[in-house]
Amino acid sequence: MQPTVRALMVQGTTSDAGKSVLVAGLCRVLARKGIQVAPFKPQNMALNSAVTADGGEIGRAQAVQAFACGIEPTVDMNPVLLKPNTDTGAQVIVQGKAVQDMDAIGYQGYKKFVLPSILDSFSRLQQNFETVLIEGAGSPAEINLRENDVANMGFAEEADVPVIIVADIDRGGVFAHLYGTLALLSESEQARVKGFVINRFRGDISLLQSGLDWLEEKTGKPVLGVLPYLHGLMLEAEDAISVEQVTKVAKPLQVVVPVLTRISNHTDFDVLRMHPQVNVHLVGKGQPLPAADLVILPGTKSVRSDLAYLREQGWDRQIERHLRLGGKVMGICGGYQMLGEMIADPNGLEGDAGQSPGLGYLPVQTVLEPEKQLKQSHGTLTLPGQAPVAVRGYEIHAGVTSGVLPDGAPVKLETGQGPVAEGVIGLEGQVFGTYLHGVFDLPEACDAILTWAGLSESQTPDMAQIKAENIERLADAIESHMDLAAIWPAWHAVFESADKKE
Repeated sequence: MQPTVRALMVQGTTSDAGKSVLVAGLCRVLARKGIQVAPFKPQNMALNSAVTADGGEIGRAQAVQAFACGIEPTVDMNPVLLKPNTDTGAQVIVQGKAVQDMDAIGYQGYKKFVLPSILDSFSRLQQNFETVLIEGAGSPAEINLRENDVANMGFAEEADVPVIIVADIDRGGVFAHLYGTLALLSESEQARVKGFVINRFRGDISLLQSGLDWLEEKTGKPVLGVLPYLHGLMLEAEDAISVEQVTKVAKPLQVVVPVLTRISNHTDFDVLRMHPQVNVHLVGKGQPLPAADLVILPGTKSVRSDLAYLREQGWDRQIERHLRLGGKVMGICGGYQMLGEMIADPNGLEGDAGQSPGLGYLPVQTVLEPEKQLKQSHGTLTLPGQAPVAVRGYEIHAGVTSGVLPDGAPVKLETGQGPVAEGVIGLEGQVFGTYLHGVFDLPEACDAILTWAGLSESQTPDMAQIKAENIERLADAIESHMDLAAIWPAWHAVFESADKKE
């Protein structure tokens, strides 16, 4: 029987240092060694979220990490999720369910009250798995956030777990990041740091050796691995989106996505970015919408305020012109609501109470209600002139939309009690709205939407296969370039057979 190693926490010197990716890769390494492992992130701040099978909401990164483990995600894997709805406030989700909106100062005081829920979720995972891989948030050296910390060293101390710290050398200043982060920790926190990992290294590692020797001498901590820069690695982003992600190669179909201020679940478009026949243009503030075949209005955490923002940018008039010229428009979740006739928020769930006129292209009205809809869904999609195809996705929305006509709805969702109508086609087939995030993920559904948008003989890649291949590639790199036996000495026999690449 293998010895039990209870947990390991991965913290980073900065946001986007590689914590999520490293945890996903380590999860796959352990899983393919036959070790029962689960991911855990005490507190996550992200607008990319996932729905668990039991109807809870967690950060999307933890769903990807669960996939790497070969298990279904649960709310315990991310017991606190913060979804920003303003520059200073966020919706607080605890163990999968929305609790309330809080500003940053209010949440600082609330953290001590949410810690028992975090520890409760962590305890359940430890009871059901041999080990738990924990992801920190941001940096443990953010002095202003250390009081009542539940995301980094505060949790590590409370749960008594060892820590490794990862830094991104591609950003520059990697030795200062690692040395400085360790120096800003307390003595007890420093003691639980077992070593460092340097991420995204390019070039000849011999040129780095003097720096590694210096770091180990100055800190007394080993460098446990130097991971190479993996070109083209495709894993779902935890939150950040770059408006620079514009493909320059000429391709048959042009898709434009206006980047709203609170854009959510932009991972919806990952399959389009990977599509060999599609250019995806992410358009930011102050930029006009370029000529396109298809404009997609994405989901957003703040629908009415982002609808006002869309109008401020003049994108509403540009969409109107796009439709006059025969282009297609699609809305997903909040974007779907915007395409309707009206959005009402009588309870002030996303800002000031009131209602806003929609863009008016779909004959539906939406009212935001306190109980959020959270569910995984599957069924069929039927677009004009096409046969039904399978579709799968998930729903995360506070809006209740009326005006959907069962006979004309493009999506029929299976409920166990017969199909339920979802979504709307309008403007003589030019506009399509749906609540389904992930609507492009099944190749047949993506092919149908792109055919509707004007693409001939669409060749959608299999994103599930691509994700699995990328996670395997990441795990291979970790096994080759990290001293796993030093991290988990009790599992030395498990790792000693791994081939090490120089």
